[in-house]
Amino acid sequence: MIIMAVDFGDSRTGLAVCGKSELMASPADVIAEKDFEKCIEKTAASAREHRAELIVVGYPKNMNNTIGERAEKCRLFADRLHEKTGIPIEMWDERCTTVSAHNYLNFTDTRGKKRKAVVDAVAAVIILESYLGYRKNTQRQD
Repeated sequence: MIIMAVDFGDSRTGLAVCGKSELMASPADVIAEKDFEKCIEKTAASAREHRAELIVVGYPKNMNNTIGERAEKCRLFADRLHEKTGIPIEMWDERCTTVSAHNYLNFTDTRGKKRKAVVDAVAAVIILESYLGYRKNTQRQD
């Protein structure tokens, strides 16, 4: 199944995609858009372009597992994206993915403007890889 992951942000939204084999997540794009509705439109267009069959949206729960304002905004984004595309949406816990993305970029010595341009796509890759690991492990138990 082709799956697209979304790391929604107020200024930049990172996208990652995996192919039908579900073996590996790859960065797809970073949408630089502050307008909520335009970001949804651009994300929907990317989902259609990649022929996504499922969209996984990062769900930034608080560390104590409560749902805060940011998570609510991500849920609204996901709901509106589903309305635009008709593609099934899964919310996926994304706590600490941006921190992990920055750590990966530190390891590769990616700095400055280049770092800012890719950190959200790297976070989307981390979200998708986590989701793919879950799918792989739960399918074996079925």
